[in-house]
Amino acid sequence: MTVSTDPYALIVDDDPIILMDLDGILSDAGFRCVEADHGDAAMKMLPGHADSITLLFSDVEMPGGTDGFALARHVASTYPWIEIVIASGRIKPELGDMPDNATFLGKPFSARMVHDHLRERLPDGKKPEPLREAV
Repeated sequence: MTVSTDPYALIVDDDPIILMDLDGILSDAGFRCVEADHGDAAMKMLPGHADSITLLFSDVEMPGGTDGFALARHVASTYPWIEIVIASGRIKPELGDMPDNATFLGKPFSARMVHDHLRERLPDGKKPEPLREAV
């Protein structure tokens, strides 16, 4: 039996179609994915999974008390090894919305846009094999 060493990505979005699409995009990039459909669910999930998570990819606007910006700030301060990408089609981050180490990606996005963004932004040691390959 082969044990996978692929890094984990936590995907957070309240739109099930986007969640499913992102799961495919990030799986193709070499991540194993865990999903949450809103920020509060992600906050509950993190303590049990954070040690294996390399990437948080979250929407901004979601139901509940924790939006994507608040989730990103929590992750940055509590789990500093997790890389953070925040995405939105309606909201652009303003100064102080996101932690310094987070990056923003506008929606709609394609698989190529996400892969290129991660290829450019992730440190080499955190890139899954498919993102290290030449384009």
